[in-house]
Amino acid sequence: MDRLRAMELFLSISQTRNFSETARRFGISATGVSRMITEIEDELKVKLLLRSTRQVALTESGQEYARQLEGILWRINELQANITAISSAPQGLLRVHSRVMFGQGVLPPLIAAFRKRYPEIHIELTLTEAPVDLRRNQFDIDFRISPPVEAGVKRRMLFQSERHLVAAPAYLAGKPALQVPESILEHECLAYQLPGDEYTWLFKQQEQLSEIAFKPRHVSNNGIALLELARLGEGLVLLDDYTVHNDIRLGRLVRVLDTYRISNKGFDEGMYATILDTAIIPAKIRLFLDFVAEHVAGPELRFAAHGKAAGLDSQSTP
Repeated sequence: MDRLRAMELFLSISQTRNFSETARRFGISATGVSRMITEIEDELKVKLLLRSTRQVALTESGQEYARQLEGILWRINELQANITAISSAPQGLLRVHSRVMFGQGVLPPLIAAFRKRYPEIHIELTLTEAPVDLRRNQFDIDFRISPPVEAGVKRRMLFQSERHLVAAPAYLAGKPALQVPESILEHECLAYQLPGDEYTWLFKQQEQLSEIAFKPRHVSNNGIALLELARLGEGLVLLDDYTVHNDIRLGRLVRVLDTYRISNKGFDEGMYATILDTAIIPAKIRLFLDFVAEHVAGPELRFAAHGKAAGLDSQSTP
């Protein structure tokens, strides 16, 4: 019995619940698939599948076997790809997930410059605000604003950031002065959509922490939309410092309550590149992480990177 092929067949059946579909995937007969699964069960001396004329179900042992196989087969495939890459130029598909504002404001010029250095690495960029599971969603890298908490991943902190409370000068004209956190209750506030019905901002000054609940004027799950609403004079908005840096510098937005650290979740946020914790990091992942870090890592580079491609072309050749 080809044990590796049998494992691949069983994992496919655990995902499709269909012998015929698995047979089509691997180019063999459904009878051949069934025979190899039976051989696995005989070797393990345990029932993995419950079969009937209408459906296929996994036993408890089958569920555990499939769960462990997913990681084992992924590591085998990555090992083969990485060994192949050692003897050839870096190549292949790199699947990247990012939060929207970082992905839209920072990554595109970096991806374009990276392509000139490594033309055989093709990047597939997905932007969402939702958290992803690297293995289950089949992403190589996830750029997220909070440190990862799940097991089985490695993180690389590119930079720490703060959040700035900002508004358009036209909005602030004639409005009550903002001197203490409670002052926001006299203003229109734009909020990022989070689970729950209550909207709050946290204000920290030295060791004093206060939490102010407010009723937002507008709510969105997209930071870019909130930024544009603030530019249009719709109210106060709380956004990452590197995303509003240029607006503040150009006078489109004004930072308020700047003696406070402000957040809507916590004060350990920044930008973290997250990858699976494997013995060998594939070359395409390592090269892209190093390239991004070269241009954005550290307290100052993050301000220069957002929304700017200037200078990258001259640095994109070895």
